[in-house]
Amino acid sequence: MITLTENAVAAIKAALSRADEPAEGFRIMVEPGGCGGLKYQMGLESVSREGDAIMEANGVKVFIDSSSQPHLAGMTVDFVTNLESSGFVFDNPNAGDKCACGKSFRKAP
Repeated sequence: MITLTENAVAAIKAALSRADEPAEGFRIMVEPGGCGGLKYQMGLESVSREGDAIMEANGVKVFIDSSSQPHLAGMTVDFVTNLESSGFVFDNPNAGDKCACGKSFRKAP
């Protein structure tokens, strides 16, 4: 469904190891909002939910809810660090236009 780069896997593993409460994996979802109309939400997750697609990449479980799955199919998630900032970067073939910050997008026509 999605691809995680080595850098993304390392960032998720680091977040899981620093979590205050035990987490089983990482959730990626799409919600209405942001300057593009749809925004990505990410966070640690302790259990899967009904309808989740569950994928595993290099020992990291990723949960994707059923309504987000069509928006995220084929997406690559990377984690970049540069002089100005660091964070997750999304290369999403389902996104038409994306905002300047890269955290929200418009659905492709």
